[in-house]
Amino acid sequence: MITLQRRQMVGHDILLARHGNHISTMRVDRSAGRVVAFLDDGSTDSAPNLIAPGLRMPDTFRSVLREDWKFLTGVSALGVALSGLALAASTALAGLSSDPAVAQLLTTYSGY
Repeated sequence: MITLQRRQMVGHDILLARHGNHISTMRVDRSAGRVVAFLDDGSTDSAPNLIAPGLRMPDTFRSVLREDWKFLTGVSALGVALSGLALAASTALAGLSSDPAVAQLLTTYSGY
């Protein structure tokens, strides 16, 4: 079962333990898997963001979107295309019918 939890950034804790109040800003370098801290004296320090390199972190909403965006986009596009096709088919059937009652039946939605 997938649980979407907030990921714990251990790099922040490591840098806070090393430098304390001497950190001016921190940023996450996702490509390198590190947290970079800019210190008050102008220097920088970094720490790994994972406890163990092979550790599988819990999925978050952002990580699911980042990994599966192509699939989700394809499913959404397919849904829009099928909806458009159904609308076009309904409109075409309403236009082909010579009976106004059938045309009204196909173009109106009763809501039930």
